[in-house]
Amino acid sequence: MLAAAALTGPLSLSSWADSTEAAQHEIRKALENWRSAFNERDQARVCDLFAPDLIANYQGQLQRDYTSLCQLLQTSLQDKQSTYHYSLALNEISVYGETAIVKLAWTLEIDSADKPKEVIEEPAIDIFRHQADGSWKISRYLAYPASPPPAAPAR
Repeated sequence: MLAAAALTGPLSLSSWADSTEAAQHEIRKALENWRSAFNERDQARVCDLFAPDLIANYQGQLQRDYTSLCQLLQTSLQDKQSTYHYSLALNEISVYGETAIVKLAWTLEIDSADKPKEVIEEPAIDIFRHQADGSWKISRYLAYPASPPPAAPAR
């Protein structure tokens, strides 16, 4: 019996590493898809990154749920007076079974016709949960901009 346990041990670790790597890949892909959707002003996809149970905390703003965050994002994308562009720096993705913690920083550039260009660094911690459909979505996030937060959009 000990020999059987010894033989299955490495397989379990390999399987665990593979599933962790797969989850990290899916999370990276979900973040990149969101960045693309936002930068392309794709209102149909801009909420795809977020889970229905979302609780979003962005320094200096009221806590948001899925509905209020999606409404804010979609309204921001309709703003014809400003151009918004996000870039992303991923620092760490730690997977713990069906949950993952992601340390990252978004950089938001805002170009408005009547204002100088604004660049806002948004360090954040995102908590992803594996969804029933197999996707990974943000269930909680905490964002603390390095400069004053913009009126809109806040992820």
